[in-house]
This record gives sequence, C-alpha cells and structure tokens, in this order.
Amino acid sequence: MTTHGPVLPIWSCGGCNAPWPCPTRKLELRVEYAGAPMSLALYLGAYLVQATEDLPWTSAGTLHQRFLGWTRTR
Repeated sequence: MTTHGPVLPIWSCGGCNAPWPCPTRKLELRVEYAGAPMSLALYLGAYLVQATEDLPWTSAGTLHQRFLGWTRTR
C-alpha cells in the first residue's frame, strides 16, 4: 500500500505533500495499471470529478492535465 494517497479536500499527497497525483504515485499507477490504460483513466476520472467539486477555483484544463493528461502514451 502506498503512502502517496490524496489528502482531501486540498488534493495534496500524503507522502510528499506535492499536488496529487504526485510523481511517485503516477509511477505506481503506471505499474499497477500496466496493460489496462482504460481502467487507469476510469479510476483517475472518478478522482477528477471529486477534485472538481473540491477545487472549484482551479481551471478544468489544469485539473484534466493533472489527473488524466499524463496517462496518454505517445
């Protein structure tokens, strides 16, 4: 189990205090969801919806990049 979980409602990382998902958690998620990119997107999409409610002052584009934008493979 990771220590890099989200601290709500501010969406910082409980392990390193960076914005969640932090670089460590992103790496963990890539490994955990290897071969299942759609499942990863659905998992993070649920968090995106919650973060949108908790952080209404943050632009939708910023939150999308933070939660989903990094998951796309090039």
